[in-house]
Amino acid sequence: MNSIFRKEINLFFSSVSGYVAIAVFLSVTALFLFVFPGDLNIFLYGFATLDPFFELAPLVFLFLIPAVTMRSIAEEKSLGTMEIIVTKPVSDWKIVGGKYLASLALLLFALIPTLVYARVISSLAVPQGAVDWGGIAGSYVGLFLVASSFAAIGIFASTLTSNQIVAFITALFFCFAGFFAFDFISKISVFSGNLDYLIRQIGMNAHYLSVSRGVLDLRDVFYFFSVNVLFLSLAKTAIESRKWK
Repeated sequence: MNSIFRKEINLFFSSVSGYVAIAVFLSVTALFLFVFPGDLNIFLYGFATLDPFFELAPLVFLFLIPAVTMRSIAEEKSLGTMEIIVTKPVSDWKIVGGKYLASLALLLFALIPTLVYARVISSLAVPQGAVDWGGIAGSYVGLFLVASSFAAIGIFASTLTSNQIVAFITALFFCFAGFFAFDFISKISVFSGNLDYLIRQIGMNAHYLSVSRGVLDLRDVFYFFSVNVLFLSLAKTAIESRKWK
């Protein structure tokens, strides 16, 4: 797994793709939070809080993570190098795990500079430093958990095709459905009552909002862990299926 992980990290940062992904994430969030007028602008928000960032970041990741992961397996297939990898003494789990962990590392590199946003909020608070650090920490944990699930979905989507654009669109669809679709479905009148709550709990957004309150509930962590295991298992099965043909 270490060799796969190192190879992926080197690919990210030996070309412009890794730097572009990080730059796009930081640029989009900074522009909406500090430059563009609107509900997400921190200076116009009226409160010393990072809530606008944590509303915006999942939307950016919704597009950015599929773009990052689309090449992970699909590119190997299109170049013919996947056949070489699967014949080496490395398990399918290690192939999937190495590529997944490399994607998570890139996401961490993208998130770390955003701690500057928290410093800005702290300096704007009256008195200075009077911010909900527990809520901010919880929101960062929740955001990383969402990003980790998006990455697992992206890795799975990349195993389904040798076309990177198809992998991107497939991952985007599954990520959007996992984060938003169940909230929309729960609002249909026929599901009013107890069912609407249960349907919302199937989606990622409900668990993301729960963690963002600053209280880490193991049920929410288990939910994201289960989503990750599910899609990584599907990715492993998809790679394994090539041996059955």
